[in-house]
Amino acid sequence: MRHRSSQTADEANVDLTPMLDVVFILLIFFIVTSTFIQEQAIAAEPPPPACADCPKSESQTILIYVSANNHIRIGQTLTDVSNVRSGIERRRAEAPNAAVIIQAHPEAQTRTIIRLRDIVYDAQIERVNIVRSQ
Repeated sequence: MRHRSSQTADEANVDLTPMLDVVFILLIFFIVTSTFIQEQAIAAEPPPPACADCPKSESQTILIYVSANNHIRIGQTLTDVSNVRSGIERRRAEAPNAAVIIQAHPEAQTRTIIRLRDIVYDAQIERVNIVRSQ
């Protein structure tokens, strides 16, 4: 056998200088030609201080609480499901634009909460929220 001599292959060298030149030229081009958005500030004015003579325009709410064992309270008054509508209408006569919040304990039965919601809708109150108590 003949003995072959090992020759090292020429390594290919890539010159990156032209590519870097092109990248920098493109970068400069895009920086120069870009337009920046002028952000507009939001005019935030603090509310005027409350005066003693001004009428209060707070919207009142009717709170219905359902406990873990399905006891129902309208405000601080303990009631049952059959008297909920009359209690709502009594409080609505005092505050016609009042919203209703049904605050339910996590262990309260869903059918009781749904039944209360239906009673409130039957009383033609459109703003009804159901929240979970802690």
